[in-house]
Amino acid sequence: MFFLFGQSLQPSLSFRLPYSDAPPFMNPLRAVRFSLLVFCVSTFAGVAGIFAAAGEWESSVTPLVPGTVPELRPARVQYDFGWNGVTAATGDFRYSKSPDGQARFDATGGTSGFARKLWAFDLIHMATADPRTLRPLGAKETETIRGKTRVTELTFSPTGVSSRREDRRGTETKSKTRTFDFPDVLSLNSAFLLLRAQPLAAGAVHRVVVYPATSAYLCTITVQGRESLSGPTGTRNAIKLDLQLNKIGKQRELQPHRKFRRATVWMGDDADRHILRIETQVFIGTVFAELQSVQFDNPKP
Repeated sequence: MFFLFGQSLQPSLSFRLPYSDAPPFMNPLRAVRFSLLVFCVSTFAGVAGIFAAAGEWESSVTPLVPGTVPELRPARVQYDFGWNGVTAATGDFRYSKSPDGQARFDATGGTSGFARKLWAFDLIHMATADPRTLRPLGAKETETIRGKTRVTELTFSPTGVSSRREDRRGTETKSKTRTFDFPDVLSLNSAFLLLRAQPLAAGAVHRVVVYPATSAYLCTITVQGRESLSGPTGTRNAIKLDLQLNKIGKQRELQPHRKFRRATVWMGDDADRHILRIETQVFIGTVFAELQSVQFDNPKP
């Protein structure tokens, strides 16, 4: 996922709040977004707390080569998000194919229940990727809170990514454009698609560069092994992944993330490989995402 969830990578990775008046414990969607990918969900980083000189880490990035796992089937997937064991938000994700054959990912989410009474936050995310190469094509995300709207648009090319962000309130609009040059930079959803397509043998390490919104991150995922996991969808065989993260600085040096500590991701050990659960250790405690249901557009017989 990765949204799922993702923009805190700058989300779900910088784990920054969308606005300064948003209480951190009410922002599980942003905090998990990155983890979700792997998604998020998504979903990967260098060893926390270690600096690396510019360029030294680039040779360790996993080649962008699709694996042998079947394509993700069109489906609607629902998650609950929370903080320290308390559910505070929901997310609805849809995987599909666009009319021109692109892999499309749509997500909506927001705070729920008592959390919404205190702090109403809504998010809409759409992203596309090439299903053959798994390279990202574009992404657009809209966050809304208390009459303020933040829109982030990403355009990917073979040489890098361009990001445009607009903050809108009433008739006032502020915008900024950024670029990051790196041939194998990924969006949150394309990083998830690439990871799930790999064999994921125990002990394997995958490193990818992810650009969720306005900054780039080096993400490292280590496959810890297989185990069973019980949740709302039953007891499932799962692949357990350890996720760590570093921000890539302006001089291509790695910087430790001050708020993100580490994440554990459980991915289904089957042909679909949906994210089953994510537990992310951040500065406010443990933020989680948990699969609630899966509805396939074309169920297997």
